[in-house]
Amino acid sequence: MSSRLETAYYDLGRLDLLAEKDSPIHRLDPRAKVAATLVFIIYVVSFSRYEIARLLPFFLFPALMIGIADLPFGYLLRKLILVSPFVIFIGVFNPFLDREIMFQVGTFEVSGGWLSFISILLRFILTVGAALLLIATTGFPAICMALEKLGLPEILTVQLLMLYRYLFVLIEESIRIMRAYTLRSFSGKKPRYQVFKQLLGNLLLRTIDRAQRIHMAMLSRAFTGEIKTARQFSFGTPEIFYLAGCITLFTFIRFVNISALIGKLLLEAG
Repeated sequence: MSSRLETAYYDLGRLDLLAEKDSPIHRLDPRAKVAATLVFIIYVVSFSRYEIARLLPFFLFPALMIGIADLPFGYLLRKLILVSPFVIFIGVFNPFLDREIMFQVGTFEVSGGWLSFISILLRFILTVGAALLLIATTGFPAICMALEKLGLPEILTVQLLMLYRYLFVLIEESIRIMRAYTLRSFSGKKPRYQVFKQLLGNLLLRTIDRAQRIHMAMLSRAFTGEIKTARQFSFGTPEIFYLAGCITLFTFIRFVNISALIGKLLLEAG
């Protein structure tokens, strides 16, 4: 269990390491990337529940982001697969609840439930994938700073940042506790329920104490609640072109049925 926690810890911190890379996307002001991602998510979720084909062109945006920012596709895909069971559990009952036949391919009938289920999966991949790309190209502290400058209340952005940092504290203390338990246990088995409760209570106390020490260290370094990042950003011409280009692309994909146009061209060519 300790090794799995360590793997999760380093895997979670890899997003921050990816955000330190130097690419045209990484160098953009976080406000431009946050605004573009929000517009992308709004357009993706604005389609009807049965829409599938018109969602496919939106995959162009994450593909371009991964290519330009030189991000590891396999790592991001594993992140998506890790949280996909929650979405599958939400939509898996749709085929049983919505049995209205929408169309028929030969003898195979496709119900509205299957269409909505696939649509939910596509929206999940696009929206969560866009959020992962935003973190991997910006970093969570810079995202919180951008949200604050875009008008989100300061107390909320600071709480988001502290919550993110507290996850690392929680995992670090969990690793220490499980390593100590493993060294003192000769059976190699998972802790029993009674022992697990004691470990969980010890974890809570240790993380609270660690968080208080971190808070005192922040105050001693004149932390006033303002989010600051090591890299300085400015909203200039590249950010304007990036944001305008993204909004234009998303608007075109949203209101022009590209899939139907491609299908029509293929039929005419055939």
